[in-house]
Amino acid sequence: MILIDPPLWPRHGTVWGHLVSDSSLDELHRFAAAAGIPPRAFDRDHYDYPVERRNALVALGAAEVSTRELIVRLRRSGLRVTAAQRRAV
Repeated sequence: MILIDPPLWPRHGTVWGHLVSDSSLDELHRFAAAAGIPPRAFDRDHYDYPVERRNALVALGAAEVSTRELIVRLRRSGLRVTAAQRRAV
């Protein structure tokens, strides 16, 4: 399932949220491509999306969840990349 959290992170003149899959990165990449999200928006376990795209992403089937729920489900899926793993690269 594709999940989307509320856009809360300001940067580059807008506010950003996260788009993830709780089952596979392939599912996430397919959804992002179909939604027109550029590959450069991918950050190892999620795509960043700007607030102005939120309604369109939900209309395409992304399920709205809280940031906490998004992280819990991403961890449970085994797809979460931790801060320690990010620093190790």
